[in-house]
Amino acid sequence: MVSLNPVRVLSENAEEERGEIARLSSFVGAIAIGDLVKSTLGPKGMDKILVSSGRNAGSVEVTNDGATILKSVGVDNPAAKVLVELSKVQDDEVGDGTTSVTVLASELLKEAEKLIDQKIHPQIIISGWRMALDIARRALSEAADDNSADSEKFRIDLMNIARTTLSSKILSQHKEHFAKLAVEAVLRLKGSGSLQAIQIIKKTGGTLEESFLEEGFLLDKKPGVHQPKKVENAKILIANTPMDTDKIKVFGSTIKVDSMAKIAELEVAEKEKMKDKVNKILSHNVNVFINRQLIYNYPEQLFADAGIMAIEHADFDGIERLALVTGGEIVSTFDDPTAVKLGTCDLIEQVMIGEDTLLRFSGVALGEACSIVIRGATHQIIEEAERSLHDALCVLTSTVREPRVVYGGGCSEALMSVAITKAAVDCPGQEALAMDSFARALLQLPTIIADNAGFNSGKLIGQLRSAHNNAKLQGRTGINIDNGEVTDMLVRGITESFVVKRQVLVSAAEAAEMILRVDNIIKAAPRKRVEDRGHC
Repeated sequence: MVSLNPVRVLSENAEEERGEIARLSSFVGAIAIGDLVKSTLGPKGMDKILVSSGRNAGSVEVTNDGATILKSVGVDNPAAKVLVELSKVQDDEVGDGTTSVTVLASELLKEAEKLIDQKIHPQIIISGWRMALDIARRALSEAADDNSADSEKFRIDLMNIARTTLSSKILSQHKEHFAKLAVEAVLRLKGSGSLQAIQIIKKTGGTLEESFLEEGFLLDKKPGVHQPKKVENAKILIANTPMDTDKIKVFGSTIKVDSMAKIAELEVAEKEKMKDKVNKILSHNVNVFINRQLIYNYPEQLFADAGIMAIEHADFDGIERLALVTGGEIVSTFDDPTAVKLGTCDLIEQVMIGEDTLLRFSGVALGEACSIVIRGATHQIIEEAERSLHDALCVLTSTVREPRVVYGGGCSEALMSVAITKAAVDCPGQEALAMDSFARALLQLPTIIADNAGFNSGKLIGQLRSAHNNAKLQGRTGINIDNGEVTDMLVRGITESFVVKRQVLVSAAEAAEMILRVDNIIKAAPRKRVEDRGHC
């Protein structure tokens, strides 16, 4: 009798997990990620302290932004990495809902794990989920309101969305103030949706309430010595060019001379090259020169003699935004003045913010440009305030593009859940169980929000479901986190963007479906390093 050894296909260093083990590994990783961030969900969610290691060891970040937390936490589990990427895409796409999308995907996988234990095949679960997703999207779309035709009502919608978005952030105590700043900044864009025209400047000192919106553009730089501090009718040349010399720099090169006079001649030659470049810049008939790179003392002196305001070492994001708002272009050569597009503004002057002096560009070509200055007690508070404000700005610009709004406080999730449950009754196959699981996962979002606020979530969710089964209250009832009651969200003004809610629903369902399809995890063998030892 001949015994056959199993044939090994993979390299000896490769690893493979199959079937139930692979699926369990995926579920455990994804559910752990959801459990990590779910305590940050909602207006009463808690924050996380992220402590860096390695090069920036000891630096501290305090945040409740799902994408920031997951981006900073190193994960090895493949399914967990899918959810980390999911939160990042949600942040890039609409700016908010990063925690919600991760938690919903995690809850869907929890429900899928229970169904698989009941011997229901993953493909049947996926089929049921897809049916549930279509019903949920339809219910959400039907419940959405569009007030874009009435500018006053639409502004109220935007204010409510900004307040709702900021209510779960560090700015919740000052949400009225920051909601006004965000709405004013977005409405100045006049529907363009380009957040590049909105600049955020962070300055420690003062309190969050002292943050303000400044029309025009602020540049955190100072003019050179003996140069004008104020320029009217500015013609601005924006450049990214070295001002020392255009010589070829060869590492380790040496120059031998036989007298100090020769060194002086070299210095004079270099100065002449600098002077030629400055003269080329002056030939553009400008009164402001802003350079990405250093200008150095001698060219600075030449600009001062010519009465030109010269600003050096402006950060690249700064000059890119400056070029956008002033209507200029960034240049690096100055041989042909007719080919260069200059930036313009009515007035450049110095302003004081705290103890710092900045340059304010007023009357810029791009009229919608503005700067929001964030003040705060510590660096960590200002960084978190910027993340919160950025989320609000992203949500508002998305709402301007797609003006439909839905109600918050768990209202939308309960609405979709009830619609799916009703449809599941008429579904004859095992897909009905999957649809019910999708509905339960959706209800977990308001459940977690209530738990994080310290309320009896079981009682509140029961009342919420009952209200949404009542035709009169359907579509507007949600949880009031301030007093732990189920109330009309229209009266409370708890409004959310339809785009954000739809993106959370669709992205979470797609990510959970992809992880559920996995039945095999293969860890590829590391590539062996081949060393060339040469010949003896």
